[in-house]
Amino acid sequence: MYSASLVNCVTLRKENNRQQHFLNHLIASHMRIIHKIILLNLAIFVCFNGKAQADKFLTNLDSSNQRVIAQYKQRIVETEKQRIADSVKRTELMNSLKSLQLSETYKKEKLQKQLLEISNRDSQRIVQKRVRIDSLRQIRKGNPVIGLLNDTLFYIYERFGTSTSAERAGHVSGRIRSLYNNDFLNVDSIKNVESENAIDIVYDETIIMSVSETDALWNNMQIDDLAKDYNTKIKAAILHAKQEYSVEKTATKGGLIVLIIAVTCLLIWLIGKGYARLLRTIQDKKDAWFKDFVHKDYTYLTAKQMMNIILFLIKIFRWIIVAVMLYAILTILFSILVFTRGWAVNLFNLVWLPFRGILVSIWHYMPNLFSILVIYFVISYFNKLVKYIFSEIQEEKLKISGFQADWAMPTFRIVNFLSYAFMFVLIFPYLPGSDSNIFKGVSVFIGIIFSFGSSSAIANIISGLVITYMSPFKIGDRIKIGEITGDVVEKSLLVTRLKTPKNEEVTLPNSAMLSGNIINYSSHARSKGLIIHTTVTIGYDTAWKDIHQALIDAALRIKDVKKEPEPFVLQTALNDFYVSYQINAYTDAVNTQERVYSQLHQNIQDVCNERGIEILSPHYRYQRDGNMTTIPTEYLKDDYQPPVFNVYFKKDSDK
Repeated sequence: MYSASLVNCVTLRKENNRQQHFLNHLIASHMRIIHKIILLNLAIFVCFNGKAQADKFLTNLDSSNQRVIAQYKQRIVETEKQRIADSVKRTELMNSLKSLQLSETYKKEKLQKQLLEISNRDSQRIVQKRVRIDSLRQIRKGNPVIGLLNDTLFYIYERFGTSTSAERAGHVSGRIRSLYNNDFLNVDSIKNVESENAIDIVYDETIIMSVSETDALWNNMQIDDLAKDYNTKIKAAILHAKQEYSVEKTATKGGLIVLIIAVTCLLIWLIGKGYARLLRTIQDKKDAWFKDFVHKDYTYLTAKQMMNIILFLIKIFRWIIVAVMLYAILTILFSILVFTRGWAVNLFNLVWLPFRGILVSIWHYMPNLFSILVIYFVISYFNKLVKYIFSEIQEEKLKISGFQADWAMPTFRIVNFLSYAFMFVLIFPYLPGSDSNIFKGVSVFIGIIFSFGSSSAIANIISGLVITYMSPFKIGDRIKIGEITGDVVEKSLLVTRLKTPKNEEVTLPNSAMLSGNIINYSSHARSKGLIIHTTVTIGYDTAWKDIHQALIDAALRIKDVKKEPEPFVLQTALNDFYVSYQINAYTDAVNTQERVYSQLHQNIQDVCNERGIEILSPHYRYQRDGNMTTIPTEYLKDDYQPPVFNVYFKKDSDK
């Protein structure tokens, strides 16, 4: 019965250990997750609350860490006291259990139950200690044990006895050096010896260090495995140091240093010889290799200037090669000697760490870069699809009711701008440094400058959009705005450009165009024609029917005047001395209407002169007796004579 109870006790203890191990693993996992959440919240807090608040938060966090460490130390002391008491109690119970007779079954079961309770408390104590240790991993740094070659062998995180972790690390490092200085040292004599509360690593009577249960928990190892690992590292460090400082090794290093220096001198000499030979080759073949760089009668670089640039670049390249080579060789030389290996590491890190930081940053940025590329390609192909649709509308292959073909490209530009703006909004959080205060400050500064400096530009853009969808004119139309007349050569969101009949280019802001009237000569001229008109004044002594026909004939002589609809004449006024006649004719030559007007005026003069009609415009007073007619001589008959000056006398009947 005693054996059965003992087996049950052992089985129960194993099951309890498995449960405690599972609970230990679960708690450790949750603690790691909690620490990551705390660090993430800290990063978010720093980004959004500024440096001052972040410093205050970090100060509070440091204080909190100190409190956590102090509480942890207090709990360790209490736990250690409880462990010692349980150990003493366990020893007493085991002794009592051994002294009992086989017949005293009840007392044995009672003692076994007490042992099991102690074992459970011990398991719970280990679990609690592991949880507290896991909670301190982010805020407590270990103290390194330095080897004989200034390398770190391992770290000590916890105190032992009256020594702190830093003191323990220093004592262990010193004892390792003492063992190295012992000429009669036999590293195989370094053993692990179990003590009451730890495992000691000893050499003869010297305790190099003690490995405690807490040390094993900090390293996530069993105490036996950790002690073996420390023992192996200490032996390896001593043997490696003796090998490094041996006479043969020192002589080999000296020879290697001499060889490296000799090879360096040889390489520098070869670089100098190659540089000199390259210079001679360039001088010999400069006429064949270098020509003046000319484009459209302008010489950007002469042959001599090009050669000087090439020589300068070769010189810079030579010094770069020498500097890189010397840097690499100096790093190699420092790495050969033990006492200068720290310098070699510093030299190597001087170049490698920034480069490594860039590579690491690029690697960590790859997911964001992939997201940016996906967003860019999606928006780009969306814009291509939109452009295809609007190009079909512009070419009138696709017709949408109420949507004019002229609106296609302006609308596409608006959609294109909005889509890229939306793309920038999506990409912005993925840009490096987008959440930094400096980036935010620059963004706000640019936004303020844009707001203050772009009010007129925004007004012009809005006016340009209104003009686009009002469609008051198209590219190529002849329009008149205020006193300016010209052909539209460009329409944009900001300005509209006109070319006047005198080949002058006039740039008008869109906001100014909306503030006045716009006269479009071309909109109806394409289908019905533009009516050109001019007014002449003819005396009352000429029949109006003759004048009408003369003016119509004069208009029809112009090839740009349409025969249908036929020109027509309006009598616009009956003045004191003459009648005002207005000739109206249809033409589709809108962009050359100045020439049409000029030809119309010429033809009116010709027709009126041919038909003996005098033009009395603007004011023409005449006394016909004794005066030449106003008709040019080439239109007069050969026998034309000016009338004589007639004088009439009235005879007085009384005289």
